[in-house]
Amino acid sequence: MNIIDITRHVNVFSPDAFGNRRIDVIGAGASGSRIILSLAKLGLQNIHVWDFDKVEPHNIANQAYTQADIGRYKVEAVHDLVEKATGLKINIHNERVDGSQKLGDVVFLLTDTMSSRKEIWQRGVRYKVGTKLMVETRMGTDEGRVYTINPMKPAQVKGWEGTLCEDKVAEVSACGTSISVGPTAEFLSGLAVWQFMRWHSIEQGNPKEDALEHEVIFGLRPTSCFISRRFD
Repeated sequence: MNIIDITRHVNVFSPDAFGNRRIDVIGAGASGSRIILSLAKLGLQNIHVWDFDKVEPHNIANQAYTQADIGRYKVEAVHDLVEKATGLKINIHNERVDGSQKLGDVVFLLTDTMSSRKEIWQRGVRYKVGTKLMVETRMGTDEGRVYTINPMKPAQVKGWEGTLCEDKVAEVSACGTSISVGPTAEFLSGLAVWQFMRWHSIEQGNPKEDALEHEVIFGLRPTSCFISRRFD
């Protein structure tokens, strides 16, 4: 199988410049399945995916999976999806993450509940020297949020922790709901990957890049609007 040709975007993002640093994507659902595929299409190879759910019929409308994947474990389905689309193989872990697992340089925190995110954050990400960037997404029907922070910087840690909410609140807000619409997930996932790309560009010393926003909030009705802020 041929490996994906990245010549059309290599001047914007070079996987060689990023190197073999590890990326962990925790949660392979509406945003996670798309983020994994987007990262692989950038040419990144050291991707680790964590999930313990199976693909269900209602997942097809809002996630990257197909009808043929129903009943399969999500990590196995997304592994094959990535390999078919890019020729690359990702690393998969069919287990629940609780923060005790070793995580890499970049962590995408995309689990189904706020309580699980808090647990993983407290035990496995917060002030862990091995992780340089955490990206977290929250989605409503037509709105979303992307958080992009360095978990070693106290101001960013405090800023992100100040946005956390309880699961009962999340059911009626963009903190992360059980309602999921495919186009919103596409928009959110693309924005999350772009924030990762911008972080890398800033890290490389690109003079064209401004400081990275730590919180981006968007709404899609009646037209797209954005609010962003830094925690520093």
